[in-house]
Amino acid sequence: MKQNPESRREFLKTSGVLTAAGVGLASGLGIARYAHAQGSDLIKVALVGCGGRGRGAAQDRLDVGDNMKLVAIADAFEGSAKGAAGAFTAMTENENYKGKIDIGDNVFSGFDAYKKAIDLCDQVLIATPPGFRPQHYAYAVEKGKHVFMEKPLTTDAAGFRMLMAANQKAEDKGLTVVVGLQRRHGYDYREWINRIHDGAIGDLSYTRVYWNNSGDIWFRNRSANESEMQYQMKNWYHFVWLSGDNICEQHIHNLDVGNWIHSKGDKMCHPVKAYGMGGLASRHLISDKQESEIFDHHAVEFVYEDGSRMFSQCRMNDPGNVWGSVSEHAHGSKGFGSACWLNFKDGGNWRYQSPGGREENHFKVEHVHQAEAIRKGEKLHDGWYGSMASMIAVMGRMATYSGREISWDEVVEKGTTVFPYGKELAWNTTPPIVPKDGKYDVAVPGRYDPYAG
Repeated sequence: MKQNPESRREFLKTSGVLTAAGVGLASGLGIARYAHAQGSDLIKVALVGCGGRGRGAAQDRLDVGDNMKLVAIADAFEGSAKGAAGAFTAMTENENYKGKIDIGDNVFSGFDAYKKAIDLCDQVLIATPPGFRPQHYAYAVEKGKHVFMEKPLTTDAAGFRMLMAANQKAEDKGLTVVVGLQRRHGYDYREWINRIHDGAIGDLSYTRVYWNNSGDIWFRNRSANESEMQYQMKNWYHFVWLSGDNICEQHIHNLDVGNWIHSKGDKMCHPVKAYGMGGLASRHLISDKQESEIFDHHAVEFVYEDGSRMFSQCRMNDPGNVWGSVSEHAHGSKGFGSACWLNFKDGGNWRYQSPGGREENHFKVEHVHQAEAIRKGEKLHDGWYGSMASMIAVMGRMATYSGREISWDEVVEKGTTVFPYGKELAWNTTPPIVPKDGKYDVAVPGRYDPYAG
């Protein structure tokens, strides 16, 4: 599990990520710890990625109530960028948001739009399709910006190496980094897992984590005259290079909680191997959504260096009449528990109860925590565990796609690259995968090579 490296720098050096994908690690120590406007407590915020989650993140940031202003909007699609800008500008009619939104002409679209928005802000909210996350994060850190970014943070090992390099650079610059793994900022989850780490259930044997949803993934039909790139970008969830599959995009929440429990406080914690199975069972039977290359279910067993296990399941389809659960569970020598309660073998139990009036909306709490950290100059860096959770999810996908036992060291060093890093993208660019006879190839266990490139 490599839970106790001498330092993060040693881990980065031994993993060969200090210079990964051209991301340098100049210390940047001359940059002020406070990245917001000099001589003012105003924090200028930009939104990059204007889908539902991006708009939600911007709304949550506006609701913190501090002295901030939304000043720029960016999205690959022009219509999405303009639509979001119009919606937020209209909010200024509400007394609660007066003086907090001043976008003006700072509405950018295209594949390089993120740079224009990031250049104008002190804090950026990144909610583009996950495949773009390593590049967008690295650019924001290079420019000395505080970062909130949605999960997952990568769809492959090359992206993970870029993330780890950017993480170190952000730490050297004293930037705050928050990742949309909201449970990490929930007081309920924090107290529950702190109790587990303090020995409440004894020695940890295994965890069980689930995102078994009875609903299917959204899908947008193909439009006339649109390019293949446009089609895949608007259906980004259905393509591995953009989403990483649903084990990465959705199940990462549960995988992160399980890894958090196993970590005992070490942000570099990870399993050492994984094996499992998965496939495409029913999505193509219940709708026209065969135009997708991702699985609709995964089951993975992750093994940690101390012998403990994390048993993982996720499903995103709608076959009907099936068991569903979105939950996390921990089992130890003295008891067991599910978020956020514990049951002890010697009798008794504990259940989290919110102290009077404490805010428990995890989506909002994460933004409150980041705003406080920026203003107080406090250290807050979710990038480490966010990167680990993202790579664990990628590892699980490689296990189910290939049907093979996957080693952490091997997959980090030479796992298949699915995102076209370094390639200039445009709407007429050919994506990494294209349909054959109107259908996309889906990975076949036993034939899929997890180290193909």
